[in-house]
Amino acid sequence: MKKVELLAPAGNMEKMKMAILYGADAVYLAGKGFGLRAYGGNFTNEELQEAVIFAHDRNRKVYVTVNIIPRNEDLNGLGEYLQFLESIHVDAALISDLGVFQLAREVAPQLPIHISTQASSANWRTVKAWKDMGAERVVMAREVSVRELSDIHKHVDVELEVFAHGAMCISWSGRCLLSNFFTKGRRQSNKGECIQACRFKYSVVEESRPGQYWPVEEDEHGTYIFNSKDLCMIDHVKELIEAGASSLKLEGRMKSVYYVAAVVAAYRKAIDAYYENPADYQVHREWRAELEKVSHRPYTTAFAFQKTDYTAQEYDESQPTQSYDFVGLILGYNSDKKEAIVQQRNHFRVGEVVECLSPKGDVFTITIGKLHNKEGLEIEKAPHPLEELIMHSEVDLIPYTILRRPAHV
Repeated sequence: MKKVELLAPAGNMEKMKMAILYGADAVYLAGKGFGLRAYGGNFTNEELQEAVIFAHDRNRKVYVTVNIIPRNEDLNGLGEYLQFLESIHVDAALISDLGVFQLAREVAPQLPIHISTQASSANWRTVKAWKDMGAERVVMAREVSVRELSDIHKHVDVELEVFAHGAMCISWSGRCLLSNFFTKGRRQSNKGECIQACRFKYSVVEESRPGQYWPVEEDEHGTYIFNSKDLCMIDHVKELIEAGASSLKLEGRMKSVYYVAAVVAAYRKAIDAYYENPADYQVHREWRAELEKVSHRPYTTAFAFQKTDYTAQEYDESQPTQSYDFVGLILGYNSDKKEAIVQQRNHFRVGEVVECLSPKGDVFTITIGKLHNKEGLEIEKAPHPLEELIMHSEVDLIPYTILRRPAHV
């Protein structure tokens, strides 16, 4: 049985490395152009090459998004960019536009192509058409249910990638013009510049009464009428795998390093548990508990088992909540001296009890021991962003272990 791939987002180099170290089989990321997350940090050409080397050295894969819906002027330089991706041996380019697909086949024939969710593939005929043209994988539209996924898998022998976790979109698989409208064309969502207008708070204004606002519902805060809940399929990994998914995709290139690591770790456990004993697979509560500790809106299974209704929307708040704060990252550990090098990510102090999440997926607590700064001075707290400190720890802390604590502390 070929194991399903766990595919993680990587908005920058640090997130890419953390995703792989925490268990992702592959990462998807973007260069500085032609991708749908223009404000996600993204990678220079040199960084793209470094990312590919880092991943391939660990037997992992890198997919690069080239999935804008381009206008004529956006084609400038695209052929050279596709040739560059081929030359550094990226494992696939994610493409949504038929013209870009054709260009890739002409100028970079050895570059594998995956069809982006932006192409809105929602039936087996469309998937077969992409396969017949040479696509190695098709990313399903978010609107495809588990039952429909299974039916597509039975009709077409091609890799199918599905979203398993993360933010949803009010528009059909991301095809939205709200950003264009609200910014008078200065920010275009289909070129990676989405302003997330679906998260805005809306009220009603009657034409003859400008300036007089009425809430859409009887609520003093207004109503977030387009604001979707976040997708979470951690309880349904078995169904996705058995329906024919080749890859489970996690959304979040603009989320934090902590978010990427924690979500990858949770889904890694779920996937591995399934393959250890498919017939007697059990969902563990701690997997879901881990996902409650990252920044998120209320969770939904969206289109997976039914057509969505009003329950898939979040009407009270537009901003996600997070119950735990990322306070430190372990960079190294000296077992002889029982000292860890920790990089500060949020304030913490000596004697504070914090929770650790390791790249192995282990979760445990420690008490912050004596702290010294780089000058060797003993200090009581760590208030300076990204400062590297020496921390006494009786517990062996492997590099890239995350320190976190409840957000209300």
